[in-house]
Amino acid sequence: MSDTPKKLFIKTYGCQMNVYDSERMAEALGAEGYVTTETAEEADMVLLNTCHIREKAAEKVYSDLGRLRPLKQAKPDLKIGVAGCVAQAEGEEIIRRMPMVDLVVGPQAYHRLPDLIRAKGRAVDTEFPAEDKFDHLPERKAMRGPSAFLTVQEGCDKFCAFCVVPYTRGAEVSRPVDRILREARDLVSRGVREITLLGQNVNAYHGEGEGGTWGLGRLIRALAEIDGLARIRYTTSHPNDMDDDLIAAHGDVPALMPYLHLPVQSGSDRILKAMNRKHTAESYLRLIDRIRAARPDILLTSDFIVGFPGETDRDFEDTMDLIRAVGFGAAFSFKYSARPGTPAAERAPVDSQVADDRLQALQALITEQQRRVQAAMVGREVGVLYEKAGRLPGQMVGKSDHLHAVHVEDTAGRVGELVRVRISASAPNSLAGQRLS
Repeated sequence: MSDTPKKLFIKTYGCQMNVYDSERMAEALGAEGYVTTETAEEADMVLLNTCHIREKAAEKVYSDLGRLRPLKQAKPDLKIGVAGCVAQAEGEEIIRRMPMVDLVVGPQAYHRLPDLIRAKGRAVDTEFPAEDKFDHLPERKAMRGPSAFLTVQEGCDKFCAFCVVPYTRGAEVSRPVDRILREARDLVSRGVREITLLGQNVNAYHGEGEGGTWGLGRLIRALAEIDGLARIRYTTSHPNDMDDDLIAAHGDVPALMPYLHLPVQSGSDRILKAMNRKHTAESYLRLIDRIRAARPDILLTSDFIVGFPGETDRDFEDTMDLIRAVGFGAAFSFKYSARPGTPAAERAPVDSQVADDRLQALQALITEQQRRVQAAMVGREVGVLYEKAGRLPGQMVGKSDHLHAVHVEDTAGRVGELVRVRISASAPNSLAGQRLS
């Protein structure tokens, strides 16, 4: 191996799981002598870690690859790779359309990146390997901040009619308890104070542990016993996997933060059935009641798709009624876009302008609720974990218990501190406050 480090640039698209995967890919390639860089122009290898969830995801990747073509022409030894869910879905098509790409690797095979780099010629690995990729990845390196992601579950067995995840990430697989606890302890030893557990369907976690199979609630209780781990979160969940023990953990475990992202997608039972969600609006609302009974101050967020094939004005109003009933602190909302190969892609779409109008109305309602929730925080005392210095002198920025961004007046603040703050003001996307002595 050369003494001169090679430089790696990774562009990450999409969700928190891709952020986690990019970190692990960088660590895997670090063993091959690569160090990360902030620009593609400096790099000896460029890796695009892709996401297939949003509209025209594949075309955006091809567009970015096109922008890299002059760089490859100027630096013929530059290696270009495509990883993640678009790589899984497009595989050989990427190689066919983009001769400048050297390797394509799916999200379950990125532990093989060092072998792919050493291989002669162009390489494609989009298999779902029998071995656990986490067994083949190096130990986590020093963290950049006080918060970290930790993948505990991958894949999905739900097969929602609009979603490609079961095809790109595979079936649900849960990591063993001991390996998760070992990785969590290592993160805490490196200064991490908050861990977010990740999974495509994280509350379907069913990992092997002492005495048999553990659910997410039991795993959270074990993590909470790690000395120095102050906060635990998890995302993303399915309503059908919120079992009694996990709901109870929200009331029993102080380290489990009062925040839950629980996608519902629609408030119309007819559309939920067409989406193959396997729950109803009423069952979702009753679930919310149970969660709030366990943790009254919990902040709830969700996902919504508007303009799903067949959605009528009445269906949309049912969704708006559900939003009014719950009172979300925030939400991600999207106009339906067909994913090739999914059942819904074969159905007639809703008129685009109608879908646009519905999305605008839904987002206005969510924004109104978000501002109301944030305004209610003014005057309250919350915990804030400092993540960085603010733009103003004597200011720190961090996340509250409820995942709000908070700007704090604190001339002595340090990154990684968990402090008590009294909220004094609410802005559109953040809060402000003063540190309590």
